[in-house]
Amino acid sequence: MKKVLRGLSFFLLFAILCSCGNRMTIAKQLGKVNRPDSATILKYTEKELKIISGLDSIFACRVEKTCFNGCVLIAKKGRIIYRKAMGFSDHRTKKELDLNSSFQLASASKPFTATAVLMLAEEGKLKLDDTLQKFIPKFPYKGITVRMLLCHRSGLPNYMYFASDYFPGSDAPLSNEQVINCMISNKPARHDPPNKKFEYCNTNYCLLASIIEKASGVRYADFIQKNIFDALNMKNSFVLDLVNGKNDHPHTKGYEGSKWKDAEVNMLDGVLGDKNIFSSVYDMFIFDRALYTGKLLKPSTLAEAYKGYSHEKPGARNYGLGWRLMEKRGERKIIYHNGWWHGYNSLFFRRPDDETVIIVLCNHNNKSTYQVKDILQVLDNDSTSSDLEKEE
Repeated sequence: MKKVLRGLSFFLLFAILCSCGNRMTIAKQLGKVNRPDSATILKYTEKELKIISGLDSIFACRVEKTCFNGCVLIAKKGRIIYRKAMGFSDHRTKKELDLNSSFQLASASKPFTATAVLMLAEEGKLKLDDTLQKFIPKFPYKGITVRMLLCHRSGLPNYMYFASDYFPGSDAPLSNEQVINCMISNKPARHDPPNKKFEYCNTNYCLLASIIEKASGVRYADFIQKNIFDALNMKNSFVLDLVNGKNDHPHTKGYEGSKWKDAEVNMLDGVLGDKNIFSSVYDMFIFDRALYTGKLLKPSTLAEAYKGYSHEKPGARNYGLGWRLMEKRGERKIIYHNGWWHGYNSLFFRRPDDETVIIVLCNHNNKSTYQVKDILQVLDNDSTSSDLEKEE
C-alpha cells in the first residue's frame, strides 16, 4: 500500500511539473533570478525585500495557473525593484527568455510613433493642426488633422477590417503606401465626421508613420531607430519592417493556444506605426526614464500628450496623444498603453506622481499580462486601480 501511495504521489508531482510544458524551467528561474545574494541584499531595504517576495508569489501563481511566459520589470523613481524572465523565447528549441529578449509590442508601439511625431513638431517640421492633405495631397477624407490621428478622433475606417475587401487572398505583407493608395482609390466609408468622437483605429497610426516619413525625409523605421533607439542606447529595440527592412534582428517567437502554436503572419504585418516595434523590458524602462528627463520631449509637449481629448462619455478612461489615460477622482493618474498581436501581449503602465512603471511583455497569449491590481496591492497597498483592457 505504501508503494502504491508513493507511486501515486510521484505521478501527481510529475504531472504538475510537466503541465504547460515549461513550468519546471520557470520554477527554476523563479528560484534563481532576483534572489539577492549576500552582496546584493544590502541594496534592498526590508520593505523592498518584502515587495520582491510578494511579487515572486504573484508571478509564480500566474505561471502555475495561466502558463505565463514572459518578462517583467517594475521600478519607482528610476530604481528597479523587480525584474524577472519566465519561460521560453523559442519553445521548440527551449531557448529561455532573458531580460534583454525582444518582444513585439503590438499597440504599445503607438507611444513611440506619437513621440516621433511630437519630436518633429518641436523641430517645426510639422504642426499638430496640419491637415493630412499637407502630407498626402490626394487623400480623399477632408478636415482631419495630425492631432486627430494621434488621439483617435479622425472617424476613419480601420484598415485591419477593410484590407481583406480590396486585397482578397493576399499573403504578401501590405505596405503603408498600399493602404493609403487603397483609401485614395476606393474611399471606404468613414465611420464618423472628423473630431466627432473617440474611436480607436489603427489606420490613424499607419497614416502617422507615413507623415513622419514625409516630414523627416527618411523612412519611419530609420527615424525611430536613429532618434529614439540609438539616441537612448536601446540596444534590443527595432522596427520589424517586412516590406523594406533586413529583419535579421534576433527576437522572441509568438505563440497561441495551450499547444504552443506558432502565431501566423498575414498581410497586415507589413503596416507600420500602429505595431511592429520590438523591445525588451530593460529598453522600455530606458524609454520611460527618458520621458521624465527631457531627453526626447519638452515638459510642455508631454503635458499636451498626457491630456485627455475625448469627453463625449463620462468615465475615468481617456486617450491623449499616443497614450491611454485613467483618471479617477481622488486617485493618482495613470498613463499607459497595452498591446496584443499574434500571440504577444504587452503592458506599459506608468504612474507619474511617484514615477512607478510596470512593464510586462509576454510572447504566449496571456490575459494576465494586463492585471495590475495584485501588483499595486504589493507595491503600495493600493487596491483601487482597475485592470487594463486588451486592445488591438
